[in-house]
Amino acid sequence: MSIRYACRHCNTEIGNIPFESVKDVINDLKKSDEGQGDHFLEYDQDGSMTVKCICEQCEQSLRMFPNYYALKKWLQ
Repeated sequence: MSIRYACRHCNTEIGNIPFESVKDVINDLKKSDEGQGDHFLEYDQDGSMTVKCICEQCEQSLRMFPNYYALKKWLQ
């Protein structure tokens, strides 16, 4: 089991937390989640979790072109 951080727009892997640290991070995410994290947490069949966040390149693009927020998928 591990936690993978990936961009929700381009799916670029931002980071990965090894098994030893996973339990503490999951507990912290669940505490801060309060039922609102369903849109940024994904669970794999093997028990791994992916946290959907945003990479620097996509963040810069959204700053330059804020109308992209209205699009469901703006990367081709």
